Order: sequence, then C-alpha cells, then structure tokens
Amino acid sequence: MATRPTVNGRVYHLMLKPNDTAPYALLPGDPSRVDLIASMWDEVKLKVENREYRTYVGTYRGLPVMATSTGIGGPSASIAVEELASLGVGTLIRVGTTGSLWASVKVGDLIITRGAVRLDGASGNYAPLGYPAVPHPDVLNALITAAEGLGVRYHVGLTATTDSFYVGQGRPGLGGYLPSWLRGIISELKSVRVMNFDMETATVLTMANVYGLRAGSVMAVVANRETDEFNPEAGVMDACRVANEAIRVISEWDRQYPNVEVKSAAVLKGVYRPL
Repeated sequence: MATRPTVNGRVYHLMLKPNDTAPYALLPGDPSRVDLIASMWDEVKLKVENREYRTYVGTYRGLPVMATSTGIGGPSASIAVEELASLGVGTLIRVGTTGSLWASVKVGDLIITRGAVRLDGASGNYAPLGYPAVPHPDVLNALITAAEGLGVRYHVGLTATTDSFYVGQGRPGLGGYLPSWLRGIISELKSVRVMNFDMETATVLTMANVYGLRAGSVMAVVANRETDEFNPEAGVMDACRVANEAIRVISEWDRQYPNVEVKSAAVLKGVYRPL
C-alpha cells in the first residue's frame, strides 16, 4: 500500500525484512563507515544495500547488532529510523562526524551529545520546536562508560543539528554568499555553550523520544571552526569502537536490570567537561 510501502515484504528504502534486524542498531551517515563498524564484529551475517542505505547484521562479542548508514542529513536519517522502528529495533546510536566550535574540543576528539538544538527541518515533522531532542539516559551513560573504558578523549555537550552543511553552518557559499541571519550563527551558538555542528543528531533523538525508543549520538571531531583545522579521518575509528562497546554495556545492563528503565544512575566523574 502507498501509505506504508513495501517491496516483496521488505521496507521500501532499507530493503530489510522483519527478521533481518537486531535489537541494537548503529547509525553512521557514511555507508563506508558501516564497513568499519562491522570490521570490529565477531561475524557478519547479512548485508543489504539500497540507495544510501547499507546494512550489516552480525554479532559483537556474541551480541546481536546491526549497522545501517543513514545518508546525509535529517530527511534521509528519518527514513532509516522510521523503517528500523517499524521492524522492531529499539536502541539506536548515531555514529557520526562533526565540527567543533571550540579550540579546546580538538580534531580527533569525540563528542557525546547530551542534547541537540533543532535547527533541522525533519524533526519538526515529528514534534513541535519546543520538544527536546535528548538522548536516552541508558545510551548516554553507556557511551560515556565505553569512552572511559577505552581511554579515548571525549567531551559531553550540546549539538546543533542543521540541514545545510555550508551556509547553514556559517560557511560562505558560492561567491561568498551567506544570508545575513546566518552570519553570526557560530558566535550565537557559542554564547549558549553549544559544542558542535552536525546534520542528523536532533532528528534521530527527537524521533526516538516520540516513538519511545532509546537513542544517543557519538561523533568524531573532524573539523574545528575556531582553529580552522580539518581531517576527515580523525577520531572516526575511536567513534566506531566506542559505539560498538556501548552496545555491549547496554546489553549487560539490560540483562542485569530488565525492569529498570535507567540502568546506570551513577554520575561519572568528568561527564560535563568544561570547554
């Protein structure tokens, strides 16, 4: 039917069937990052590719896990989340790249989002603008626990999600074009302690909250807007390692505390690292 399109029993965009999923899904934007994530698994059982969506399903340390690329931006990510949710996936972790607004949040560091400013359009199709885009406590704590355990340099902060990579994030377009209302966007976001730009986190978190799913976001800093540094590979391996390990942590908490929503009530030292 057109209202809920499927193709031979598969959801229309991801091309997955109901039995093709795992309870925990990692969501990089870039299809090639799915390969990197899955290279850390014990085994890969399934690969499906359609358009910008590449999916592997397998096991990490004996746990069922999947990774699906979302493509670039909230509209594409919203399709992935919508179809995964319809197939019963309950826990989602965005594994992305990002640009830091602060010199102290360096290229190669990781950022774990504790809330997102909704400058995207896709999340507005799911909830009014006053609705918070926040991670589930289980996922936030699991990502921090994983980063601490792996000894990687990370920060926990606020993310601004935009639909446009160039002018929407204060980068001049062709011929230096930049609308007047965006010329001061970086300084305005810094004045309210926003840490970074991305293009998917607010959409994923908003949808997860609306649908009662668990979601979070970990990103590798590949650009620094204050120092003007850029390295597209910096920290990406660490982000993938942390995301995979966070799945192990969440799974352990789920087994240990099956009837408790928040598995870790401990406040971890250094969670809110100053900029």
